[in-house]
Parts: sequence; structure tokens; C-alpha cells
Amino acid sequence: MNGEELTEQETALYDRQIRVWGADAQRRLSKSHILVYGMKGTVAEFCKNIVLAGVGSVTLVDDREVTEEALSANFLILPDENLYHGKTLAEVCCDSLKEFNPMVHVSVEKGDISTFGVEFFGKFDAVVISCCSLAKKKLINQKCRKLPKRVAFYTVDCRGSCGEIFVDLKDYKYSKKKLEETVECQLEFPSFEDTISVPWKALPKRVSKLYFAMRVIDQFEDAEGRNPGETSIADLPGVLKLRRELCETNSVNDSQIPDALLERLLIGTSEYPPVCAIIGGILGQEVIKAISGKGDPLKNFFFFDAMDGKGLIEDISEPKPVS
Repeated sequence: MNGEELTEQETALYDRQIRVWGADAQRRLSKSHILVYGMKGTVAEFCKNIVLAGVGSVTLVDDREVTEEALSANFLILPDENLYHGKTLAEVCCDSLKEFNPMVHVSVEKGDISTFGVEFFGKFDAVVISCCSLAKKKLINQKCRKLPKRVAFYTVDCRGSCGEIFVDLKDYKYSKKKLEETVECQLEFPSFEDTISVPWKALPKRVSKLYFAMRVIDQFEDAEGRNPGETSIADLPGVLKLRRELCETNSVNDSQIPDALLERLLIGTSEYPPVCAIIGGILGQEVIKAISGKGDPLKNFFFFDAMDGKGLIEDISEPKPVS
């Protein structure tokens, strides 16, 4: 951060937030630049949260057209077709976000994000992606990790009543309050590729079943050449076959990924607005923590299932060798 002081206007607008996390954290936020790809309902909630929090800028990437499904969960898309006809999802959402906080610069970048060079991602402090294939998640994460500076990387996916967030902060240093003193802490985060490559048998027995179920569907879409969310209940036989193969390969019992859970994920490919609000809220909180350097970050997966109303944090990392 360049150490510039908050303006009088910023201090007045963000007065309540400054009382919560301090002027230094707000100053860091106001100088930060966020890249967002995939304007689904969960991402719309996230964008609203960080724009209201007062980040410096938000750049949106999504060249898709507005669809009926997008209208059902993305509140940034107004229901008047005349307002979005001929515009991309990113452009429509950009217009709406600007009205939430005129002090935040919101813009659109066009193109296929997977073709953007490493230096492009270096312009940002955090990169958040959704609606991405397995290969695209790995690629963008690799590009962020190649940069000399730390760029916080997040993936977020919501399927019906379930959602997940993945976090990669590389080598992350932060501070937190412990009793009456401030303690300096450090965490090392694995990449997305390294995380999902951890053998299932090496994971604790109580790991969320959602983790395994989401990986099965990810791999099914990847193998079938599908875009994220293009699976349906008609694909259940193929998904169950892949589940069986993956469980055999990883020496894990099929019961770790219940049929009923996979069915729910395949039936509910559309987003539920209440779940979008919860996942988008958690994601906004995590990005704010990463930028401000205050508070324990989420490491490295978060899962939410509206069926039981529980949110779970899972640290999916390669087990450290016993010395």
C-alpha cells in the first residue's frame, strides 16, 4: 500500500467500518483492486458486499448474454429487457454496481480470461472466479502464483442448496487480537491443483461429504467437455459410475459420497438466492480479511448446505511428513 491517507469524504462514508476494523484496514481496502470472473448470483452478492465496503476498484469479466437462469438469482440484473438487451452479463452488472457506491471504480474487461497473460493478474490484489472448468481454475491459479507479489485467489461455486469456496493466499502473514495483545501469524496455502490432488485416503475421516461430491461432478464435467452447471439429473448414471471409479482408485467407501447428495447437486444446478447471500457474504468477509491483513483467514475450503444449515471449514492439504 502506498500509505495515502483516507480522504475526508471516505472517512465520513466509511465511519462505521473504520470503528470496527480501523483506519489502516480501510485505507488498504480503498487502495485495493479486485478482479471478478463469472457473474452468477453468488458473485453478485459478493460484489455488492465489497463495493459497499469501499474497495478501490472492481473489474468484471463475463462476456455471456443475460439468460432466464441468470435473472432468477442475480439481483444486479434488472427485470426490464430494454436495460440489458445487447449487453454482456458483466456490462449489465457493472451498471448496477456503480449505483451502490460511486466512490468505487467498477469496470468491464472483455475476452477469455484463460488467455490473459500473467502480468494482467498482477494488476490486482484479489482474483475471484466462478463458472469455471477444472482446467481454467488450475490455470488462473497458476498464473496468480507466478507473480512476485501475493495475489489472493478464490473460487466460488453454488449448486442449488449447496455451495463451496476455495482460498489460496500463498504465504500469508496477518495479525490478530489475542487477549489484550496483537499477535503476528503466518500460514502457507497450497495451490488449487495441489489441494485437489491430495489422495482422498490421506484426508481425515470426517471431511465434508460435499468436498468429495463436488470433486466428482467437477471431474465428470471435465471428462465430458461440459461447461460448469451443464449437468442434470439425466447424468446421474454417469456420475455414479465415476463416483465408484474414483472411490475405488482412492480406496474410499462409496458411502462417503451418498447417492442422495449427488442427486441434489444434479437436480439443483440453478442457484438459490438465500444460499447466494450466505456464500457471497462469507466470500466478501474473507477477501476483506486478506486485503486488510487482520483476522484469521479461512483455510482453505468452506462448504455450506442449506439442508442442515451448517457451514464447514476444511483444511485440505498434503499431510506433513512425521519428523
